[in-house]
Amino acid sequence: MTGGNSAKVKKVVLAYSGGLDTSIIVPWLRENYGCEVICFAADIGQAEELEGLEEKALRSGASKLVVRDLREEFVRDYILPTLQAGAIYERKYLLGTSMARPLIARHQVLVAHEEGADAVAHGCTGKGNDQVRFELTYMALDPSLTVIAPWREWHIRSREDALRYAAERNIPVAASTRKIYSRDRNLWHLSHEGGVLEDPWNEPEEEMFVLTSAPEQAPDEPEYLMLSFESGVPTAIDGERLGLVELVERLNALGSRHGVGRVDLVENRLVGMKSHGVYETPGGTILVTAHRELEHLTLGRDLLRLKDQLALEYADLVYTGRWFTPLRDALDAFVRETQRDVTGDVRLKLYKGNVIVVGRRSPHSLYREDLATFGEEAVYNQRDAEGFIHLYGLPIKARALRDKHM
Repeated sequence: MTGGNSAKVKKVVLAYSGGLDTSIIVPWLRENYGCEVICFAADIGQAEELEGLEEKALRSGASKLVVRDLREEFVRDYILPTLQAGAIYERKYLLGTSMARPLIARHQVLVAHEEGADAVAHGCTGKGNDQVRFELTYMALDPSLTVIAPWREWHIRSREDALRYAAERNIPVAASTRKIYSRDRNLWHLSHEGGVLEDPWNEPEEEMFVLTSAPEQAPDEPEYLMLSFESGVPTAIDGERLGLVELVERLNALGSRHGVGRVDLVENRLVGMKSHGVYETPGGTILVTAHRELEHLTLGRDLLRLKDQLALEYADLVYTGRWFTPLRDALDAFVRETQRDVTGDVRLKLYKGNVIVVGRRSPHSLYREDLATFGEEAVYNQRDAEGFIHLYGLPIKARALRDKHM
C-alpha cells in the first residue's frame, strides 16, 4: 500500500544512510505521520563510517538504528547469480546499484516484521529507478506494509531546501549547499551522476574518480594473476583460496591499481528518461572477463548463444527491480545448470585500464588440440567437409538456380 499523509501509520522502518535526504526524512515522518521511526542501515561494503551513525539517527528523532552486515549475502545471493547469468545492462553497466536495492529492501521488510512496524520508507526520488526496485521488493515480500516515499509527497525541491529544513530542526548533517556528484557505493562498484556529467559531451573530471587510478597513471609494468572457478563460483586468486567478500575486495584492489573498470554510459532509465553516469567496477570487471572466458572454453555453441540471449532478459529484470519474481527463479535454474562445468583457471594481465586474457584451462574443456590442429589429424577427415558444405549450402544453391532460370 502506498503512503500518503492520510495513512494511519504507527511505526515505520526507514532505509537510512545518514546522508542529507534520509536525515531530514526522520523528522519529516514524525511531523507528517506522527509515527515512531526506526532507521535501518545495511553494510554492503560502501566503505562509509558506520561509527556515529546511531547517534546521528537518534538526534534526528529516530527511536533506534538497526545495522546489518550484508556483505557476504550480497556477494553470494545477488552478485554471483548476476555474474553467472552474464547480465550486463545496455552493453556496459554491471548492475552494482541495481543488485543491491532488493537486498536492502528485503532486510528492511524483515526488520519491519521484527519491530512490529506497519510501514516502510525510502529516500529515492520520483525520477529514478531505485524507487521501483525498493517498492517492488516490498510488494513481493509484504504487500500489507504501507510504503512512504517522501520525495513524492513533500515540498522540498532543492538541496538548499533540505539544508534549511535540517537547520530549522537542529538536525546534524555534514553537507554543504553544493553537492557536485550523486554517488552510490558498495562492494561491487561506485557510481557517479550529476555535476559535469549532466552534459554527456563532457569528459569526467579526474578528481571525480574515487576507486580507480587513471589508466595513464597506472603502473608501466603489467600485473598477472590467475583466477580459479568451481562450477561458476570464483574460489581463488593465484591458487590462494579466499572467501567471497575477501576475493572481491582483493580484486578491487588489483583492478583499482591498474585503472580497470571505468565505464561512461548514457543509459535508459526505467521511468522513461535517459541519464548519464560513470561507474567504477574494478574487481567486477576482472571477474566478468574471467568468467566469460571460462564459459567460452566449457560451453557448447548452442548453449552459449541461448545463454547470451537470456542474459539480456536477466539484466533487464535486475535493472527494473524484478528480483523477487518467478521469472528470475526460472532463469536462475537454467543458469545453475549451465555452470556445472564452468570449472578451471583463467590467467589475466592487467595493464593501464585493460583486462587481457592470456590463458585458460579447465578439466571440462571442449577444446581439443587434435581437432583444431593444422597438422596431421587422426580424428578429423578433411574430405568430409565437402559433403557438409554441399548440404549446408543447399538452400543458397537452390535460390541461385531459381534466379538463373527466371
